[in-house]
Amino acid sequence: MEGRRYLMHHNEPHLPPHRLHHSSSSAAARTFPIIALENRIHSHNCKIQSLLVDNQHLVATLISGIFFIIVLIHFKKIHSELLQLSPFSLPSLPRCPNLPSLSVLRLCNIIAATRCDCCKWNVTYWVMELGGNSLPSGSDGVKRKVSYFYDPEVGNYYYGQGHPMKPHRIRMTHALLAHYGLLQHMQVLKPAPAKDRDLCKFHADDYVAFLRGITPEAQQDQLRQLKRFNVGEDCPVFDGLYSFCQTYAGGSVGGAVKLNHGLCDIAINWAGGLHHAKKCEASGFCYVNDIVLAILELLKVHERVLYVDIDIHHGDGVEEAFYTTDRVMTVSFHKFGDYFPGTGDIRDIGYGKGKYYSLNVPLDDGIDDESYQSLFKPIMGKVMEFFRPGAVVLQCGADSLSGDRLGCFNLSIKGHAECVKYMRSFNVPLLLLGGGGYTIRNVARCWCYETGVALGMELEDKMPQHEYYEYFGPDYTLHVAPSNMENKNFRDLLDDIRSKLLDNLSKLQHAPSVPFQERPPDTELPERDEDQDDKDERWGPDSDTEFDDNSNPVTGRVKREYVEVERNDSGSYHKHLDRSRDFDVPFKENASSKVPVVVPMAVDEPRIKEEQEQSKGHF
Repeated sequence: MEGRRYLMHHNEPHLPPHRLHHSSSSAAARTFPIIALENRIHSHNCKIQSLLVDNQHLVATLISGIFFIIVLIHFKKIHSELLQLSPFSLPSLPRCPNLPSLSVLRLCNIIAATRCDCCKWNVTYWVMELGGNSLPSGSDGVKRKVSYFYDPEVGNYYYGQGHPMKPHRIRMTHALLAHYGLLQHMQVLKPAPAKDRDLCKFHADDYVAFLRGITPEAQQDQLRQLKRFNVGEDCPVFDGLYSFCQTYAGGSVGGAVKLNHGLCDIAINWAGGLHHAKKCEASGFCYVNDIVLAILELLKVHERVLYVDIDIHHGDGVEEAFYTTDRVMTVSFHKFGDYFPGTGDIRDIGYGKGKYYSLNVPLDDGIDDESYQSLFKPIMGKVMEFFRPGAVVLQCGADSLSGDRLGCFNLSIKGHAECVKYMRSFNVPLLLLGGGGYTIRNVARCWCYETGVALGMELEDKMPQHEYYEYFGPDYTLHVAPSNMENKNFRDLLDDIRSKLLDNLSKLQHAPSVPFQERPPDTELPERDEDQDDKDERWGPDSDTEFDDNSNPVTGRVKREYVEVERNDSGSYHKHLDRSRDFDVPFKENASSKVPVVVPMAVDEPRIKEEQEQSKGHF
């Protein structure tokens, strides 16, 4: 500093850096660059101070922006870390006035945890992003832990010659899942059959006893009982009927138990979803209402359960079971009018405590993806905001797809699966069930793709070789283009439906609380984990795949079995209300209504090609 003052006093010029090395004095060579640097720094500091004075507002804005970016990065980091955790092991608790409002928490879109001094509970709750779909479409996105329930025997049950309901579609779906490589990403479970006492939690004792004892040979001796319980043409008696009911109900209840114990995020039972069965009678191809049984199981842990139905038929059995309660909200998107079961008017909203907790979305023929989602997303977004369920049950009936044998909608597989994506995006425990679907090759396509959606995996459109490959010709693709049928759901009609339903939702109290009471005992987990068995068991004797000498699956061959060919008879079942059934029979009557696993009949390729020709106009 002394040297600096001396130089300034004598006004001695500064030497440029490139001339310092030519100075005769080594001391000057060391002193001059330091003095020059200090003067330059001093000059720049003066300029910065001048800028700070003249641009205070600009600087304040920059500092605020930097602070906001730091906070945003911090929140995103917390959010990404917490998404790896499974929050579903804790039951939801009554709404407390001390908790922040949903709208405030939604702004941050993170999980919040706090201790409530009012009710002395450690509360953990999830904040759900509303109004958008956060599901990643690729395999590198956020994954969910998925439990998949499948019994190899379920495909053997047979409703009878010409009947449109074919449990064989479940086996076809499973084959697609296996060859797309999805089974290795899930916990594969064989469900424990539901017991009598499990079924009697909803169904009447005498009805369950009737199902247990009835056989095809004993029908003539029980005509009065058959009429009483509505078992007959739509819901025929076949070999193994009660075992079939136990199997598909066991899968749905087992999925609910898994969710209750926090052992998975999503549970799947494509054999379930039979939503028409009532307390004391069969209806619409359904004998036991596995959905009601699963919801009752979920209610042991969760205060509120949401049921969503995207089958083309109204979910009348489930709505009827919970019509007077506010703990279960039912939402059904369905064809309404002269169509089975004839219920599901928009004015049916629940009764008593359940008023406004039943939502019905009546639709007309030909609805496409865009029209469907213009109702589904705003309605379900508002339902999730107001009802705040602890768990969601989604019935994925595939008869709402374009080209279904009994359906009259025009949804693509991706449009149908968009509902699964949207409900998955809320990060709430989710039970996915099957339901209707009578063009079985499209049912298998749909449920395979939606299994990929549940896993957060995008599947290739080109279908891999597998034992039912010929059924998916001539394109052999996963997706089928919708038809050019007329959409009778005009925009004014859709706007009116959406307005009425959103108005009904606005009359709900936010998230009704449930008084504390003694909780029912937990259901045990008796299912066998097939992943812990022999590595080839899922491909073994109960599977549909043959092997080479090294126990490797052979994709080019098909096990011999009896398979009834689908027919393009979509017109014969559209009139459900008159209960008429006009079955076209492509094969001879089979003496047994339960199909053996192996019989001396290979898949008839000429028949398959004939079916494909008949179905060309169907898509």
